[in-house]
Amino acid sequence: MEEESQLSPFVYWAQTDASITLRIELRNVQSPFVDLQDQSLTFSAVGHGAQGEKKYGFHLRLLRCIDTETSKYRVLDRNVEFNLTKIDIEFWPRLLEDTKKPAWLKIDFDKWTHEDEQSDDPDEGRDIIEDFPGLYERMQAEELGWPSKRESMKKVYLFLYNLWQLVGFLYIVSVITMRYLKDGPDSMEGTYETVGWMMRLCLITQAFEILHPLVGYTKASVSEAFFQFTGRAVIFFCLIEGEERMQTKPVIFYLFLVWSLIEIVRYPYYLLRVYQVDVGFITWLRYTIWIPLYPLGFILEGVIILRDIPYFDETRRFSVALPNSWNFAFHFPTLLRCYLLFFFFPFMYKMMNHMYHQRIKKLGPRSWREKFE
Repeated sequence: MEEESQLSPFVYWAQTDASITLRIELRNVQSPFVDLQDQSLTFSAVGHGAQGEKKYGFHLRLLRCIDTETSKYRVLDRNVEFNLTKIDIEFWPRLLEDTKKPAWLKIDFDKWTHEDEQSDDPDEGRDIIEDFPGLYERMQAEELGWPSKRESMKKVYLFLYNLWQLVGFLYIVSVITMRYLKDGPDSMEGTYETVGWMMRLCLITQAFEILHPLVGYTKASVSEAFFQFTGRAVIFFCLIEGEERMQTKPVIFYLFLVWSLIEIVRYPYYLLRVYQVDVGFITWLRYTIWIPLYPLGFILEGVIILRDIPYFDETRRFSVALPNSWNFAFHFPTLLRCYLLFFFFPFMYKMMNHMYHQRIKKLGPRSWREKFE
């Protein structure tokens, strides 16, 4: 621990989901001493700080553990910079274990990335928060665990939204499973008629997931949310609801089941994360169950597209034929054929590759160390 008489330099901190950065305001640093432990950092050096050329130092007891092997620091002409790698990829509500923040520890506004403004990639999109009156006090209040009324309302909304989606998809799984146990394969024909209305409601409300990152409620990518929603919307609202003959096919039973199984794992994970609760099994399941279910879902969607092509060739629904006042022609079955030929497997690969990297980010490094240590 530092002595009472020891001078402390100004230390500016910021974070992403993956790391903590510290900037120590000392110039012409000489004889730096650094003791970095799993949950603490001790620093001392002679340098030019706020009170001139003297010896400065501090001791920080961190809120959570860091990876000492990958954490680094460097001594520059005008300051000393630390990059501390978090053991768990998550947003810390504050830096220190003690809720009392020393006066010399300040927020680095130039590097700060707010939790809700991060993308899934911790190194991507670090938005700068401008310093204006009242901002520092509000962020300090968040660090000390006093969330604003807006933050509390946001969490309640996200909790209720994720709970609604969980209940909706659980209903779908429960109903089609009970019907199958009772009537066997004969129940598949009535899957859409029985639970189609609930699937429609769940998919419609999933459109809000595009708005959540836009208004700062989540840190997901807007484009990722848009393409995920659009893909399912086209399959359901155009290819299933747009052709009655497809609604009684057994593939609808399997597709609804796969979609729902994915979501009854995904939404409990998000529901818990709203309040920073981490249940290891739920996290593992969230980043593992996609391995069999995502490829199966893609194949089932491809089967629906393939089966629908002759139907839409016959009905010409969603197609535009010449002549017309716009002098424009569009053939919907041709679009479906082009998607299957040129985009189906690239999209499938991109989604699987994205989920693989998310799994490595969440589970890979820690599981690997625990296996061999």
